[in-house]
Amino acid sequence: MQRTVRIFPLKTPPIKRKLLSWSQKYHTIVWLDSNAHQQPYSDYESILAVEEFTSIKTDCFNAFDQLKEYQTITQDFIFGYIGYDVKNDIEKLHSENHDGLGFSDLFFFQPKKIIILKKNHIEFHYLKMIDDEIETDLECIKNHITLSDSKYQDIKIKTRIEKEFYCKKVSTILDHIHLGDLYEANFCVEFYADNTAINPYKVYSDLNEISTPPFATFIRVDEHYLLSASPERYLKKKGNKIISQPIKGTAKRTFNDVDDQHIAHHLANDQKERSENIMIVDLVRNDLSKTAEKGSVQVEELCRVYPFEQVHQMISTVSSRIASDTHPVDVIRNSFPMGSMTGAPKIAAMNIIEELEESKRGLYSGTVGYFTPNGDFDFNVVIRSILYNREKEYVSFSVGSAITAKSSPNNEYKECLLKGKAMELALTKKTLHADAPS
Repeated sequence: MQRTVRIFPLKTPPIKRKLLSWSQKYHTIVWLDSNAHQQPYSDYESILAVEEFTSIKTDCFNAFDQLKEYQTITQDFIFGYIGYDVKNDIEKLHSENHDGLGFSDLFFFQPKKIIILKKNHIEFHYLKMIDDEIETDLECIKNHITLSDSKYQDIKIKTRIEKEFYCKKVSTILDHIHLGDLYEANFCVEFYADNTAINPYKVYSDLNEISTPPFATFIRVDEHYLLSASPERYLKKKGNKIISQPIKGTAKRTFNDVDDQHIAHHLANDQKERSENIMIVDLVRNDLSKTAEKGSVQVEELCRVYPFEQVHQMISTVSSRIASDTHPVDVIRNSFPMGSMTGAPKIAAMNIIEELEESKRGLYSGTVGYFTPNGDFDFNVVIRSILYNREKEYVSFSVGSAITAKSSPNNEYKECLLKGKAMELALTKKTLHADAPS
């Protein structure tokens, strides 16, 4: 599918906020924002895709085969998401937990309009049929008045698993670990509010301002919204190179520079946190080896600590090379869901956490991203995210932590509260629960 590409110089830095606000008139939106993080594999500052030309929406049954066919036939940019429960398409797994959100398991669309922001210019990639709208849209974006702030209603956040029962469930996972059933499990808990209406654009803007992550995402598909402050890349393909950057290991930030550096140093040398990360690195290496050329899987960076606005994170980078005839969807299929959100061994971990969790993960723990016309792709991990069904007036965010043999149930619960702090603050302008770390 041919596109008209027009590039214009930029002199007005606020255009990013104007661009996202302007997009709110569309019913299908994918917005990806790097927040100007200087990462070696970043290709843009922000990218916006709006208005469906074609699309695919399905449950988990044969989801990857349908995506593979759609991507092959389209041969254009496609944007969308793969929900966590598409795992059921790969393995003999099932999901019967409560689902208050009702997202499709998989959705991708071919946008009529793609707008890319880079350092000093803006690029318009429009389908030929509407390329006469480029200059008009540019003027509208430049002159757009961003949406006004809306008042916060009194949102009451509830949890599916209270602390006492959370600790009991973590103890059950520890029993499995001590019996040798698994080494690590990522156990998650949902926080939610029902009968609640929010302004998705405003909440996303606040969440992004609080966290400024490298993989921020705003999605709208009709009445379903994802407002994400993800710090984690799942998988990227550039040419024949595949890159995965799993995160495992979290510590709080402080305003005191000396204390903050001490916390980062402690995280970098914490044997429990390092073991969490290394176990997932081994799992990722195994996943990538399924499509890699022999001997090409390598660990480029192991257990490096990166500072973010709210937390320090321990990140590793694993890469591989694939043959030129390897289909890009097969690379994703053979590594999905990402090990950082399951545990190891992967299938055993997924079975155990499915039994113990009280909510269907849906899009949480899934991935959002895009394919280019030549088959390259880039996908994040859907964490640190708020999900919203406007029709049902249901708001949800889930958080989790990696349970290993050295885990303390109480400390894992505190880690969940720490990770949820930004989402609750964006929703309520209130600090998270009193027993959360400062």
